[in-house]
Amino acid sequence: MQLIRGLHNLREEHRGCVATIGNFDGVHRGHQAILEQLRDSARALSLPMTVVVFEPQPREYFAGDQAPPRLTRLRDKMALLAKCGVDRVLCLPFNESLRQLTAEEFISRVLVEGLGVRHLVVGDDFRFGCDRRGDFELLAKAGERRGFVVENTRTFALDGERVSSTRVRTLLASGNFAQAARMLGRPYSFSGRVVADRQLGRTIGVPTANLPLLSRPLTLQGVYAVITEFLDGRRLPGVANIGWRPTVGSRRPVLEVHLFDIDEDLYGQPLTVVPCARLRGEIAFDGLEPLKRQIQADLAQARRYFSSRAQTDTVFPLASAPLAQETTTHDPNDG
Repeated sequence: MQLIRGLHNLREEHRGCVATIGNFDGVHRGHQAILEQLRDSARALSLPMTVVVFEPQPREYFAGDQAPPRLTRLRDKMALLAKCGVDRVLCLPFNESLRQLTAEEFISRVLVEGLGVRHLVVGDDFRFGCDRRGDFELLAKAGERRGFVVENTRTFALDGERVSSTRVRTLLASGNFAQAARMLGRPYSFSGRVVADRQLGRTIGVPTANLPLLSRPLTLQGVYAVITEFLDGRRLPGVANIGWRPTVGSRRPVLEVHLFDIDEDLYGQPLTVVPCARLRGEIAFDGLEPLKRQIQADLAQARRYFSSRAQTDTVFPLASAPLAQETTTHDPNDG
């Protein structure tokens, strides 16, 4: 899959495609359904699939730290889109120049002159342009004049509930990781390479592997029973703290995971951490001794959690249920 950063990097070979526009935060099953719809058109026209995304996401540009937390970093989003068969991603910097484009200018500069779109898939509630004139009807009329077809997306539902990035965030915040996994089509996870830190965990008998997090609103914050996946296929249980470590302080949010029954140098290793159950929120303790006692209680609680599920399939929150299709719309601003 090819990532194209900005309109200025578009070349003649990028013109002529089927395309869709949105945040695609989480690349959940609703997004996957849109991409399947796009793939059908791409095959019929023998054209590449192009997804247009924005960085930062529009709500982040306007709301800053008050914007909803991301489900996926750009890097992870690209990997998920590639797995869905996307050929190209045009990542537009959402800045003042882009914000000031009128709807007609966006159509001309991005869709027609930039991408040479032949078939566009968007929701009929899609709005764009600084004048807020951009909508499905305007796109359809522009397509008739300028040689591209506009098709409405379809929302997908699970058990009668609309699949959306907002709903996934709500499920994760409430600790319902199994239902979130069903909506995502995979367990929710954090990935990264283990970085060196202050090694405080070793001094209190609980060594941790630390993964850096983005300095923006966190999707999850607190202490969790987790499964950690290694590149070699191993999956080990443990406990992770996600957040700011209020007792000892941290300049940036971090995920620190303690793995059960392992003594191994993990620095530099890529890990994927899957939250399975929320144990508690972050707490500022009055010193290291009460922190150590609470950590031991967390470890014991997590061990009981995994032990009680050892003979079942509920330890790892896998997604398996099929989705029912509805002919309603997709809100591109909701991920």
